[in-house]
Amino acid sequence: MMDAILISLQVVLAVIGVYQFGLSLFGMYKKKKKESFAPSKSFAVLVAAHNEEKVVGALMENLKHLNYPRELYDVFVICDNCTDGTADIVRSHGMNACVRSNPNLRGKGYAIEWMLKQLWKMPRQYDAVVMFDADNLAHPDFLSEMNNDLCSGARVIQGYIDTKNPEDSWITASYGISYWYCNRLWQLSRHNLNMANFLGGTGMCFETELLKEIGWGATSLVEDLEFTMRCVERGIYPVFNYDAKLFDEKPLTFKASARQRLRWMQGHFTVARRYFFPLLWKSIKERNLIKLDMALYGANVYIVLLTFLLTAFIWADQSLFGGPNFETLYAKFPLWISFVAIAANVFIFLAAMFLEKVKFKKVYAYLVLFPIYLISWWPITFYAFFTQNNKQWSHTQHTRVVRLEEVQKG
Repeated sequence: MMDAILISLQVVLAVIGVYQFGLSLFGMYKKKKKESFAPSKSFAVLVAAHNEEKVVGALMENLKHLNYPRELYDVFVICDNCTDGTADIVRSHGMNACVRSNPNLRGKGYAIEWMLKQLWKMPRQYDAVVMFDADNLAHPDFLSEMNNDLCSGARVIQGYIDTKNPEDSWITASYGISYWYCNRLWQLSRHNLNMANFLGGTGMCFETELLKEIGWGATSLVEDLEFTMRCVERGIYPVFNYDAKLFDEKPLTFKASARQRLRWMQGHFTVARRYFFPLLWKSIKERNLIKLDMALYGANVYIVLLTFLLTAFIWADQSLFGGPNFETLYAKFPLWISFVAIAANVFIFLAAMFLEKVKFKKVYAYLVLFPIYLISWWPITFYAFFTQNNKQWSHTQHTRVVRLEEVQKG
């Protein structure tokens, strides 16, 4: 009985792995440039900020110089429970500082929900809402790219999230490698196949009418994933804009990284519980591959957990109890199959870096430590499973002041 369970689980995980690898191959190419439109859409640019006085000024300066008519966008910074000078810095740049004080409902999701309610009451209404984090820097053409997609009929758009400090430490380099891989071989591959893309928490654009129609309603620890699921469930598929780049600050230390990723995984478990089965059922009922793909993405946190538990079980059986005492899928195939699987995993990350033309020399040196970053997801996810009911939002401190011209040199 145990043999059958183990083999079945391994087969399921292997099939999902092959499926994801197969999809990633469609990100090896980039479609030709899409149609461009004259600037016509108006934007409310929302910036979520909690005690971001060290970095918010650089973003305000950055947003002043976008290649988009200044009269077609306004910037609103949500100063959420701030105890520093964030609001004063925002006002000094001539931007709107919207102060929110609510110590009970903390977190980005609640802050956005509050801000949208304020936005709907304002005399001026906008065609779309764009969301950034305070530590971001946006490419000058970001709003122009959003305008193109909106004019083409898109209702929810995710930009290309890049890293503004990939050479600061081996942790920031690991984040950079992961994001280059996700942008190219997860997001772009699905975009090329006209499938739904997932939102990344920043660099997002939403049609105003859609937000008014379905509401925000995403207040979990991973509001981006939650809103993605709500959209796909309703047949609204977010699109990915490869050319709309923004640069995000990544944590410098393993401790800060682990804390951030723990929050992500805790929230991911919450969203998976809420949306996996409804999406799975709809995908079967409607014979909809897009909804099945998003259901699998939602369940990815459980896939990571099962992979960790199976790996630990097989290792313990063989190392501590003189095994193998149970059947494993690996034993049914030649040894070279395992090496091919490992090589494929290494290849996919290197391929992403090659395709994205990564020039940061330190990042290549840090590649030797990248497996530690990947493996660390296992214990983090395991701990998140037992603490998933913890809804307390944790703030990631941002201190790295970088200008856009510095980032683009890389």
